Amino acid sequence: MLLQYAPMADPIVLDGKTLARSTEAGIAERVSALKARNGGCTPILATILVGADPASMTYTKMKGNACRRVGMDSLKTELPEDTTTEELLAAIDELNNNSDVHGILLQHPVPGQINERACFDRIALTKDVDGVTSQGFGQMAMGEPAYGSCTPAGIMRLLDHYDIPIEGRHAVVIGRSPILGKPMAMMLLNHHATVTICHSRTRNLVDVVRMADIVVAAVGKPRFVKGDWIREGAVVVDAGAHPEKCGDVDLQAVIPRCSAYTPYPGGVGPMTINTLIFQTLQAAEKAAG
Repeated sequence: MLLQYAPMADPIVLDGKTLARSTEAGIAERVSALKARNGGCTPILATILVGADPASMTYTKMKGNACRRVGMDSLKTELPEDTTTEELLAAIDELNNNSDVHGILLQHPVPGQINERACFDRIALTKDVDGVTSQGFGQMAMGEPAYGSCTPAGIMRLLDHYDIPIEGRHAVVIGRSPILGKPMAMMLLNHHATVTICHSRTRNLVDVVRMADIVVAAVGKPRFVKGDWIREGAVVVDAGAHPEKCGDVDLQAVIPRCSAYTPYPGGVGPMTINTLIFQTLQAAEKAAG
């Protein structure tokens, strides 16, 4: 039965950690089949880390661990903090031209002297498994085949798994970043939601959020979304992650009001990594023919 938007004593926990782990078995089976079918061909995700930001180092390590759990390989490229845009573009070109590499991840953010957008867009579309290129975004927005940006694509998979109704609902996305807020809005729109995108210049933000059936918090501010912003029975997705060990939502205040929510930790984050390795597998399968 589909979830109805009504207040619930016990809201549904949109458990991304459990869903990600349960889907890894299927991914591992497909990896094994690909290896057997193509003489030992192993899907490879190449990660590029510029500098030594601790959080970024942790994220790339987690992605490498996820690859190993399903029988894939991870190829690490680590560049110094003072890397130039031209040097990073050359590193991306090398991976684009490496037929053994099926997916390329440039860890965000990069140091300020680098033109990040130019570097994202240098990634070959066939290897853009993190969904960061302008062309990939355009194709996704137009409903054409493309690898979706991993966090919003992971959120869509999570909503689908828990039978959260999207068609005809009013979804409010708080945040407009090119790799989270904007693709999130387009994915919801492609699933026939009515979508409002909010940002730092939105007037009467609280009133807009209170109208939402689905709220996706992707603003990048700890506990920014308060409990009284949420309409009774709404679905709340928290796409934030902060050193304070919290997301963008004041979760304890929100839970009594919503019908479903993503926990922190264990909600959106695991689905982001899971979607990355899933899309790398898809890229390897396409390359194998």
